[in-house]
Amino acid sequence: MKKELRHWTVDMGNTRIKCGVFLEGELLESNSFTDLLSFKNYFRPEVDEQVIISSVKWSENELKETVKFPFLFFDRNTPLPVNNDYASPETLGLDRIAAVIGGRHLKKSGPVLCIDLGTCITYDFLDENDRFKGGAISPGISLRSRSMHEFTARLPLVHLTGENFPVTGTDTVSCMQSGIFHGVMGEMKEYIRYYQKAFGEVHVFISGGDAEIFESLIKDHIFVIPNLVLYGLDRILTYNVEK
Repeated sequence: MKKELRHWTVDMGNTRIKCGVFLEGELLESNSFTDLLSFKNYFRPEVDEQVIISSVKWSENELKETVKFPFLFFDRNTPLPVNNDYASPETLGLDRIAAVIGGRHLKKSGPVLCIDLGTCITYDFLDENDRFKGGAISPGISLRSRSMHEFTARLPLVHLTGENFPVTGTDTVSCMQSGIFHGVMGEMKEYIRYYQKAFGEVHVFISGGDAEIFESLIKDHIFVIPNLVLYGLDRILTYNVEK
């Protein structure tokens, strides 16, 4: 009997390295690391297993010096299972296109809207014909908090933990938390409403480091999938292996 081989997906961002292990499109485990050494101690593919790496920090040649295992380096020349209609593809963040491909893997048909709640919030739309159309970018939760703190004289730096912050804050900290939380919530709801009105039944995926704060948004056709980019990388790897 042929042994099913695992896929290793690695997303190297500016501050964290996220790694997922997949088998037949299913995520078996995921981990996150703050430095390359910790990742290398964890990263142990077996012979013949497939690896894809996306990195905004290190080039392919630099990674070949440290990652002693063959891998597919995801860059702008990597063949994709969707069509890219973005007007400036050279400026498109690879995590954005990977996210919509992850959304398509989880929902095989119909339009897909992916909302990634990272340092910035990105909205990315894939139509029913598998054409990536673009979206929007706005400041994320941490950027909103830092901007109020750093560009005013007395406002503190606040953090959001949990969810369902009261609309009416009762002190400065809770007022800032309300402004950030409900500002982001209202922004997301409006984008979702727009795409659903324009395209009908749209599958919405919310991902990224702050995704779980907004789990109250979960309902029909709205899903919180923090590791959506890893799902996309797995699908891109599969597509290239099968070519």
